[in-house]
Amino acid sequence: MFPELKPKLDYSDLEATPEDGKRYELVEGALLVTPSPSPMHQRILKRLGLLLIGFFEKRSIGEVFMAPTDLILNKHDVLVPDLLVVAEPGQVSKRGIEGPPLLVVEILSPSTRKQDRGVKARRYAALGVRHYWIVDPTRKRLACFRATSGVFRLIAQGRGSSLLEHPDFAGLEIDLAALWR
Repeated sequence: MFPELKPKLDYSDLEATPEDGKRYELVEGALLVTPSPSPMHQRILKRLGLLLIGFFEKRSIGEVFMAPTDLILNKHDVLVPDLLVVAEPGQVSKRGIEGPPLLVVEILSPSTRKQDRGVKARRYAALGVRHYWIVDPTRKRLACFRATSGVFRLIAQGRGSSLLEHPDFAGLEIDLAALWR
């Protein structure tokens, strides 16, 4: 009599969401909806994206994608990180990026702060993302994490106008002052 209720949503459910400017994601089959990012968020995204393109793509060690791009980690975990770097070209499909990328970057906003630092970070680590960065525009902070045994550990961070050198990517330097201007 009643249509069957799904215990968990999957990618096919995301394909049916409206194109209304909101970001729809799945974490363990649960729907997350966030509003469009602010102009400051987009400026930081653009500046950091260009820097990462200059590092990863010019060295042919990865391809950089900016939101909105679906990151399909499994049928119940489909996220839309702000930035991601794919080291394996075979992960790029017509649907999005399939499988854990080398790096995921989330830029915090008031509506995403708790999710990005909590449930999304845990899922990224558990599902094989090797590097996770959190950019906090309010605190002018960049925190870089590396997955170890399915948990992210802080390996580098910078604040304000400092220069951050990443220990796992030789030659990658991030002028934080340039992100916030």
